[in-house]
Amino acid sequence: MRGVWTDRLLGGVTIVVFLFILAPVASIIVFSFNADRYPSLPWGGFSLDWYRAILTDETVRRGFGRSLQVAAIVSVLATFIGFATAYVDYRFRFTGKLAFLALAALPPTVPVLILGLAMLSFFSLIDLVGTLTGVIAGHVVLCSPFAMALIRMRLAEMSPDLEGAAWNLGATRWSCMRSVVLPFCKPAIFSALAITAAVSFDEFMIAWFVSGLNETLPVRILAMLQGQVSPRINAIGTIVFVITIALVFLAQFLTTRKADKEAP
Repeated sequence: MRGVWTDRLLGGVTIVVFLFILAPVASIIVFSFNADRYPSLPWGGFSLDWYRAILTDETVRRGFGRSLQVAAIVSVLATFIGFATAYVDYRFRFTGKLAFLALAALPPTVPVLILGLAMLSFFSLIDLVGTLTGVIAGHVVLCSPFAMALIRMRLAEMSPDLEGAAWNLGATRWSCMRSVVLPFCKPAIFSALAITAAVSFDEFMIAWFVSGLNETLPVRILAMLQGQVSPRINAIGTIVFVITIALVFLAQFLTTRKADKEAP
């Protein structure tokens, strides 16, 4: 009986903590539909004016388009690099492997402010500051470890005898990769595409240091905040949140769906 009450108490505390964390996000969503200019209660009435305002704002539209473009390119490049790194870890043994893996997983552990400053210094030497190419390169560095982790977990479930059997049957390494490894890793690859796109779309600090005049959407939001606080920010924040959480749910769905299919 004591165990049941303990579980209920822990469950209740968990729910309260999550509600506290999500309350600011919920308030942004609610007030993005508020007719009043300032967030206040009681509500001033339902309105889509702030969404219409951002649709007619050329700077917001350009920032949104750049963020989508960067996220799409970054997801492909980061997933490719993450897959290659994960496969090297899975298949090969070599001197310095631990150092290689530590280096590959390092970027997310570095404070983003330090990472952004380092990229600003380095990219200024190779004329990438103020370009979308620089933003993409910075985001690929940040996102690749996420893809590597997802794909490596999937590869851990693959029997090492599968590739050996394919080689014994006459398959080359490339045909084995195409016919055995890639199909097995497909759910993790699609999950990695979604997760890295979400991280890139939502990333601010690196883009702020590197983008220059090529503002992504998070950088544009900061520029709007430096002036007067506009209710349009609530609408933009809602759109960013919906896109990000949709990509995360898609990644989770792809992962759990494959696991359910393979369960006995």
